[in-house]
Amino acid sequence: MRARKLGHAVLKVRSLDASVPFYRDVLGLTEVARHGGRMVFFSCGDNHHDLALLELGAQAPLPEDREVGLYHLAFKVGDTLDELRACRDHLAAHGVELDGQSDHRVSQSLYCHDPDGIMIELYVDADPALWRDDPGAVAHIGALKL
Repeated sequence: MRARKLGHAVLKVRSLDASVPFYRDVLGLTEVARHGGRMVFFSCGDNHHDLALLELGAQAPLPEDREVGLYHLAFKVGDTLDELRACRDHLAAHGVELDGQSDHRVSQSLYCHDPDGIMIELYVDADPALWRDDPGAVAHIGALKL
């Protein structure tokens, strides 16, 4: 057996009312379905769903920084630094603050958080030959100036 790709992720959130507009209106995911008033499913376009949100309620505790679990989700937003700059400007227009930006050599990334504090990486890929020729290049983290 060999896993062939990651099919989708399900995030536990406090409020669909807060989270759905972030994933739909800010990140541009397409809402494809709802289930039982507690789940919303989103697609990036090529899959029946890539992400689902499960509402736990306002009293759900937030995970601690040093707790095992999800570190971040990454969404590809294009192929060029111009597209990454446009993404940065789009986030700013929606009042979303950046928490960082990095040059990973194989990709260039912006970081922000969703309404529950889940880290979101928005990235563009560099030439795939970089990691095909040198798989270790994926472990690079450097400064990114946009």
